Amino acid sequence: MNESHMITITRELNLNLAQVSAVADLLADGATIPFIARYRKEATGSLDEVVVAQVRDRLEQLAELQKRREAILKSLEENGHLTDTLQEAVQNAASLSKLEDIYLPYRPKRRTRATMAREKGLAPLADLIFAQNRCAPVAAAQAYIDVEKQVNTAEEALAGARDIIAEWVAEDSKAREKMRNLFASRSTLQTRVATGKEAEGIKYRDYFEWEEPAATAPSHRILAMRRGERDDILNLTVAPPEEDALTLLETQFVTGDGDDAEQVRAAVHDSYRRLLSRAMETELRLALKERADTEAIRVFADNLRELLMASPLGSKRTLAIDPGYRTGGKLVCLDRQGKLLHNDTVFIIGSEARAKQASEKIHEAVKQYRIEAIAVGNGTASRETESFLKNIGLPSEIPIVMVNESGASIYSASDVAREEFPDHDITVRGAVSIGRRLMDPLSELVKIDPKSIGVGQYQHDVDQTALKKTLDDTVVSCVNGVGVDLNRASRELLTYVSGLGPALAQNIVQFRDANGSFKTRKQLREVPRLGPKAFEQCAGFLRINGGPQPLDASAVHPESYPVVDTMTADLDCTVEDLMKDEALRRQIDLSRYVTNAIGLPTLKDIMEELSKPGRDPRDPFESFAFADGIEDIKHLRTGMQLPGIVTNVTRFGAFVDIGVHQDGLVHISQLADRFVKDPAHVVKVNQKVTVTVLEVDLDRKRIALSMKRKQTSNGARPKRKAKPPKTPPREAPQKAADRPFNNPFADLLKP
Repeated sequence: MNESHMITITRELNLNLAQVSAVADLLADGATIPFIARYRKEATGSLDEVVVAQVRDRLEQLAELQKRREAILKSLEENGHLTDTLQEAVQNAASLSKLEDIYLPYRPKRRTRATMAREKGLAPLADLIFAQNRCAPVAAAQAYIDVEKQVNTAEEALAGARDIIAEWVAEDSKAREKMRNLFASRSTLQTRVATGKEAEGIKYRDYFEWEEPAATAPSHRILAMRRGERDDILNLTVAPPEEDALTLLETQFVTGDGDDAEQVRAAVHDSYRRLLSRAMETELRLALKERADTEAIRVFADNLRELLMASPLGSKRTLAIDPGYRTGGKLVCLDRQGKLLHNDTVFIIGSEARAKQASEKIHEAVKQYRIEAIAVGNGTASRETESFLKNIGLPSEIPIVMVNESGASIYSASDVAREEFPDHDITVRGAVSIGRRLMDPLSELVKIDPKSIGVGQYQHDVDQTALKKTLDDTVVSCVNGVGVDLNRASRELLTYVSGLGPALAQNIVQFRDANGSFKTRKQLREVPRLGPKAFEQCAGFLRINGGPQPLDASAVHPESYPVVDTMTADLDCTVEDLMKDEALRRQIDLSRYVTNAIGLPTLKDIMEELSKPGRDPRDPFESFAFADGIEDIKHLRTGMQLPGIVTNVTRFGAFVDIGVHQDGLVHISQLADRFVKDPAHVVKVNQKVTVTVLEVDLDRKRIALSMKRKQTSNGARPKRKAKPPKTPPREAPQKAADRPFNNPFADLLKP
């Protein structure tokens, strides 16, 4: 492991070298982030998953930087450019941009105007002029007129010399660093609608004539502008004031006051306009894109975590309906383990005769399968179905719950669903997914590609590799944070358990099918190809309820069972006694059990588990109901106060489902009576909220909502005397972005 990399990370993340080294060694040994954070606290100094992931990501970035450094050194050596000074500069370059700046003058390049000028023998003339010793450029150029070399006049010779100087300016590392700072701190994002694209690009109309500082532009607007440019609707430019850039370059390169200095000035202007500005704009665009991607991916991951960690109803016999109009609603009945017992089609909307028949079918199913809960997908005809169910005389103790069905259609058409239900069509599979999602959202949602769940922001515009990595990290974190019932988990759920993966998950399921339920965690060692390392990683996250070893139902790792046995022996009691009796646990002096292998952090975790073995960290389930009679956007009126559920949180606000088949937007300025910098600080996905209707646009199907408590008598927000900021409506932040963008690009991209 590269020690300099670890020292760099130590400085950047404000850690000590021992912590970073421990994480690096554990990762190199195949340990997963959840395992390191949960079971190796003594080694890492109790670093949490977020910091462990930061160390991992930075190690990867620095490894890539080192790989590029080695490639550059090899190229310099092969081409005879490498000197001790140059090698030292390459070795000390702290960022990729600085490394590339050093390499740029020596980098093999295509034929440029400067290259052709050198071929014509004009380099000495460029040297003479660039020295700015008050030479006479026109007179000096006479000596370089050569018809055979296609230099026919003094002006052609001077033009070639200026081309060479322009390239020197563009490749000067100090100039590039200064220009990079200028572009980072003073650039403006400017968009204009492309000629004749006004009607076609109506959705981008907020950006038809838009301008804002690049340094403070929020991620969602950067991505929106880039998408508009990609769709050929918008023309986007990113640059600082030209006069500032030219002044900066002239200060560095124009050192005289004669005619030769004027030639240098002309070359500097040409260098900026033709070479340097384009290179810097490209770099800045990439940096802005990376910054926007990072923020958008973070928002997506936060939303996904809230969705995955939604409160489970638990093991209940469930009737689920995927509603529909013309083709009816698909009804399924599931047992407490989510097994499909029955399916049918009911026509709730239509003729009275059909509705009566649907009522009879539902009552019969509820009775026959002893239904304990009803799940209704929140898509088409959901509110009508919910209303119907509430009015057909079902037992009052059976909750009727609206379930977010985002992604259910993706699951129903997937290979996983076809394998599980080969004899049923996609409508049955979709209804099963809705029912299971009510029982345990996490177990069901892991079967769906996270990108299909619908809680992202410009998710198709961001770096897909980075997005997948972050979302996979999030799913792994949630699955291992909750723990997995080894005897009930699907192959898909087991795949995300620390140390497993698709192949071992499949082997576990096959072993379970062939040999029956696991009795102890030790039996995992009998699963084909599940070796000691995989067992070490996964065992603590897998639960076995009702087995002979009580600790198997907890998050206590098998490697810590001996210390628990020592505790029970000292107290002359059983593990069950220790779990049930708080008085016994209070008698334990943890300091007596500290060893070289187990320290106080692990011992404290063990005691917490003994007090609440296998505790589910998710919140208890709470029923929710939309407002009766408000089932369509046409039913909404300004000033209405309605219950809702947050379905998505973005940088510019939150989307809320109020039961009218169209989510409304609570703009960031309407989230609270106080200033809100980040919507995630106020709301989260699946949160139950009360909102006020501010505005309804039926033509565009847009609903503006507010969560402010202070409203005017008609429900609208109080008018302000001050002019609103010049920002796109519905998406403008109240202040600058969280992270100032006033450093060189490379520094900005540090984690």
